[in-house]
Amino acid sequence: MHLLVTGANGQLGQCLADQLRAQAIPHTLLTRQDADINDTVVLEKIIANNGVTAIINAAAYTAVDKAESEPELAQRINVDGPTALAKLSARFDIPLLHVSTDYVFDGNQQTPYIETDATGPTGVYGQTKLDGELAIQRHATKYIIMRTAWVFSEYGNNFLKTMLRLAKERDVLGVVADQVGCPTYAGDIAQALISVARQLHEREKQGLAEARYGIYHYAGDEAVSWHGFAMAIFEEAHQRGALTNIPVVNAIATQYYPTPAKRPVYSVLSTVKLSHDYGVDASDWRAVLSGVLLKN
Repeated sequence: MHLLVTGANGQLGQCLADQLRAQAIPHTLLTRQDADINDTVVLEKIIANNGVTAIINAAAYTAVDKAESEPELAQRINVDGPTALAKLSARFDIPLLHVSTDYVFDGNQQTPYIETDATGPTGVYGQTKLDGELAIQRHATKYIIMRTAWVFSEYGNNFLKTMLRLAKERDVLGVVADQVGCPTYAGDIAQALISVARQLHEREKQGLAEARYGIYHYAGDEAVSWHGFAMAIFEEAHQRGALTNIPVVNAIATQYYPTPAKRPVYSVLSTVKLSHDYGVDASDWRAVLSGVLLKN
């Protein structure tokens, strides 16, 4: 097995790199500086020269608000890139594992979203991610689209790191309390992707029945509001000595924190299908908080 990872400089990409090295799995990491995912000529050579057996696409335009004013760039990365990778996947007859998002839904549901629920993105970011999914389904036959949500880690920019910074700068914070989702540790997403890739490889090597390809959800095991997530971060950080004082955290409504892009009010994802098909359980985000905080 040899995995090609795109978007290697993002928080998920860096977690994938950590896990692949730790598990001694042969791999090739590609950052934006190494190669453009739309450059199929370069990617063809990389796949052929390294004997790549699967592609994990962790490259994405994730600036939700900026996407409203940069739709062309979001389109290039979130739609054109996956389209190119899907065509390469089909050409080399290797699986493409692609990471998508809860933003493909409108957030109006009141029960956890399953893979077959109707999509309805409310902004440019969500629409480009959905269009990327559709392009993969159109051009590839061996694909896993893994939707996730509320990603945090020790790398990059994310809610956890923002909250820690603000807690050290302010005594009082206001955090949105009427949006609900499932925080998901990027390291757990990485492990889920690697586990699925490994199982796909083993099934093909052993000539087993056709693997279960398609759309899957992977997210945290406990739904919480942004306010609740912030409180969990502060309490754990204080307990671990990473935060001297816990600020006063006021629960505010979305209407008092306007943003260019509309956020899903409810974006809880059910991970039952992934657990059933691949034995991968939901991310226990509370359990990993301590370890992530110690790395910040």
